[in-house]
Amino acid sequence: MASLEVHKERLAVLASQFKALLTSFLKTTQIFFYFLFFLPKKNIPEGSHQYELLKHAEATLGSGNLRMAVMLPDGEDLNEWVAVNTVDFFNQINMLYGTVTDFCTEEKCPIMSAGPKYEYHWADGTNIKKPIKCSAPKYIDYLMTWVQDQLDDETLFPSKIGVPFKKNFLNVAKTILKRLFRVYAHIYHQHFDSVMQLQEEAHLNTSFKHFIFFVQEFNLIDRKELVPLQELIEKLTTKDR
Repeated sequence: MASLEVHKERLAVLASQFKALLTSFLKTTQIFFYFLFFLPKKNIPEGSHQYELLKHAEATLGSGNLRMAVMLPDGEDLNEWVAVNTVDFFNQINMLYGTVTDFCTEEKCPIMSAGPKYEYHWADGTNIKKPIKCSAPKYIDYLMTWVQDQLDDETLFPSKIGVPFKKNFLNVAKTILKRLFRVYAHIYHQHFDSVMQLQEEAHLNTSFKHFIFFVQEFNLIDRKELVPLQELIEKLTTKDR
């Protein structure tokens, strides 16, 4: 009888381990297919000057000095540098949000918020002129679609050499970055436990720290917009001052 009980216990342990592995596999597979088929992504044409700037940014990031990595390279155009990094942050945030889509649902996140004090309503000034209250996944879907449209607009984000940026380019970039910050804020306030469960917190923190250093370097987001994550910002940036 004793050996039978031990055998049952071992089977139960094996079943539990198998279930955990299966759950992990299914989650990984789901994320993979989300990235493959549904994830919006803006590609910078290989061989273009912006592609070279992106490679420069990646190389300086590899040094570990994020303050230095965000600085405008000598002789480069500010608009082009902002454009390249805005595209990169859009892709990063898409990937990060893609890891928590299972947890960010209409039922769990009926409003787009960053903690109990901050709630965001959506308006793009064109299709939706009056701000509307909506769920977080709906808001982020609106936001990412809107950003994708801006990035795909060659008159705003020219990819060809010699094509000038519009005079209002920096204002458009500021609006994009302000709205992308809200996705970071929502993830940190509402889904950080899930991020830790997925062991993605180091990736999230590094991405956000890079984002904050960049917008601080060029004053691209008003300080009042950053208040929902002010304590975290101070914690992540203090030792790099």
